[in-house]
Amino acid sequence: MHRYPRDLSGHGATPPDPQWPGGARIAVQIVLNYEEGGENNVLHGDAASEAFLSEIVGAAPWAGIRHANMESIYEYGARAGFWRLHRMLKDLPVTVYGVATALARSPEQVAAMQDAGWEMASHGLKWIEHKDMPEDVERAAIAEAIRLHTEVTGAAPRGWYCGRSSVNTIRLASETGQFAYVADAYADDLPYWQEYGDRDQLIVPYTLDCNDMRFATPQGFNSPEQFYDYLRATFDTLYAEGADGRPAMMSIGLHCRLVGRPGRAEALRRFIEHAQGHDGVWFATREQIADHWARVHPHVRRDCPSRMDHDTFVSRYGSIFEHSPWIAERAFDLELGPAHDTAQGLHNALARMFRSGTEEERLGVLTAHPDLAGKLAHAGRLTAESTSEQAGAGLDMLTDEERQTFTRLNDEYVEKHGFPFIIAVRDHDKASILQAFHTRIDNDRETEFAEACRQVERIALHRLKDQLP
Repeated sequence: MHRYPRDLSGHGATPPDPQWPGGARIAVQIVLNYEEGGENNVLHGDAASEAFLSEIVGAAPWAGIRHANMESIYEYGARAGFWRLHRMLKDLPVTVYGVATALARSPEQVAAMQDAGWEMASHGLKWIEHKDMPEDVERAAIAEAIRLHTEVTGAAPRGWYCGRSSVNTIRLASETGQFAYVADAYADDLPYWQEYGDRDQLIVPYTLDCNDMRFATPQGFNSPEQFYDYLRATFDTLYAEGADGRPAMMSIGLHCRLVGRPGRAEALRRFIEHAQGHDGVWFATREQIADHWARVHPHVRRDCPSRMDHDTFVSRYGSIFEHSPWIAERAFDLELGPAHDTAQGLHNALARMFRSGTEEERLGVLTAHPDLAGKLAHAGRLTAESTSEQAGAGLDMLTDEERQTFTRLNDEYVEKHGFPFIIAVRDHDKASILQAFHTRIDNDRETEFAEACRQVERIALHRLKDQLP
């Protein structure tokens, strides 16, 4: 069984209305990453010095020794950058991504965060890479991060963001049952739910574009003006979309040692002033957003085709293409995933198998369809799907004259083409069906075979929409 775990569909073409408090057009969420004192350092028991997100261009880890310049850059973030940002942001809702060991080494900063009423989320135990970390080691590190965070701040974290994460991080964080949200994803402008075993985990995605880290990356921000322009453009676009009925969330990622520098801090101040100059803006912590989303859009579990076993899948979808379970049989062996758990997605998988069938197989699907308003319908021997479809177009309420017309056209059509006249009756009424009948009966067989196949696929899509979102 081939299954693809990534979800490339998400909320789809029509995202849910978040219904932000007060009818806000946009939710603005500011994150302050507090990592200073939790970075790679031989003093912290690490193998080498830090090399990530600093002013040092092309920095590399120094194995087994301390890197004085790197350390002092991180120290600036704690000693000066934090306080500059605290003065600027203390009256706004802010979420702190706090590395547990960094918080433990900064009691005065922690007290200031708490005095400002900021949310204290966990940023992991240490600010190090987790991509190669064995699963049991990472699980233990998450547990220790929760323990130490609780000890240092007096309350367990309700949010989690590792940042330098592994493929296991979200699942392991979810399995703790501790977090109202996990933020180790960048996949959307709105929160969304993921299932891990019995746990329904809310994901409140983060950002790497509206993030001052780009001051320390190639082709990133080279000036405060670039940072301000990018934040403003993002806000203006999302605000306009919110005015058009599609409110979303804007995340902003900050680091004390980066935007805490004077020249960059001015760009942040200007952006906040810009955002505050608009009505309908909800500044919120990630915890507030998570609690709001869970209340307004609670998760509802449903049967997903990509997670079904073979027999359940074929039983559920084997009749979507009339009396042709071989299509579902073959579709089950495709690389199904979350994208196929919707009507449109599963239709694509089933239609692929129908299209790749031999002409004889596809003809078998066509001949499995009943005549419109024919003898089987009159005798009550149609499938439940066909009965409902024909009734919806009024074909179960024909006059004697209309029935005779349909019978004559059915006989002529089958005689000429070798299969019944097929049309997605849900797209039509009785009059337009008769009109199509008169038009298509004169087509050559090749043209009509192709049209009948298209109609079969259309019928299948309607049937799937009765079962799936």
